[in-house]
Amino acid sequence: MSVCPKHILWLDETVTNIKGYHPSGISDQDKCIACGNCATYCVLRESAVKCVHSFAMCGYCELCTGFFNPSPNDLTTAAENVLCPTGAIVRRFVEDPYFEYTIDQNLCIGCGKCVKGCKMFGNGSLYLQVIHDRCLNCNQCSIAAACPSEAWVRVPAARPHLWKKVT
Repeated sequence: MSVCPKHILWLDETVTNIKGYHPSGISDQDKCIACGNCATYCVLRESAVKCVHSFAMCGYCELCTGFFNPSPNDLTTAAENVLCPTGAIVRRFVEDPYFEYTIDQNLCIGCGKCVKGCKMFGNGSLYLQVIHDRCLNCNQCSIAAACPSEAWVRVPAARPHLWKKVT
């Protein structure tokens, strides 16, 4: 046993709980409302929750609503035009009129601003996911407790991610 970085939880360092489930929660993308709690409630200094991009679902749009503010001044990567406060989404020209969007997980804070924009006006290819090699596996997830939409479910240790399904 050890103490979490914020000294509020005792951490169980086992990989799975007694029933074989991963100790940490995982976001159910259909229930997630991208409220921002993932960025602020994690006991880690930098949240274990990051934005993930489902390339199979992406429309590679020039005007990506997960990348740009709802009313951008211009379709450029200037800070005043983009949603991400840390610049974690990288936009790369593919061919006219298509752009590829990738997530730099080192910069992503899990705030969900891009996810909210993508769900409201896009196809939902951006979503939040627990990155389990970052998670403390404390089995007392403070993000799950603070989640207003109850978007956290336990998953088998053999399958620690709920990937977004292409429909």
